[in-house]
Amino acid sequence: MKYKAPGKCPVCGERLSIIKLGCPKCSTAIEGDFQLCEFCRLPEEDLEFAKIFIKCRGNIKDVEKELGISYPTVRGKLDTVIRGLGYEVSSKERIKENEDKTIARNEILDQLSNGEISPKDAAEMIKNL
Repeated sequence: MKYKAPGKCPVCGERLSIIKLGCPKCSTAIEGDFQLCEFCRLPEEDLEFAKIFIKCRGNIKDVEKELGISYPTVRGKLDTVIRGLGYEVSSKERIKENEDKTIARNEILDQLSNGEISPKDAAEMIKNL
């Protein structure tokens, strides 16, 4: 059984490096200081999101449909991946994300008020924002 290499030290939280690589066919071993790829350091959930985002060619509407989540949730997950790769998400983007969540929440509440969705569905949709 093969395991995903951890990206962070479980003791101090520092980024881990790989010190030995081996060939499963001929048993050749190479030692050195090898870095994990940036995507390898992402938690599994973020990596799966990144794969779907790429599969959908970055089209947020397609990602919404594929995952069954709202636009603000897609943006939030994308921001999480961006931060996980070591980049900053501007405060302007965070403000926009919060505004989008507020708009989406209000739309859900309007649908609930109009009897278009059940309270249970509304609660689930708001939870997924």
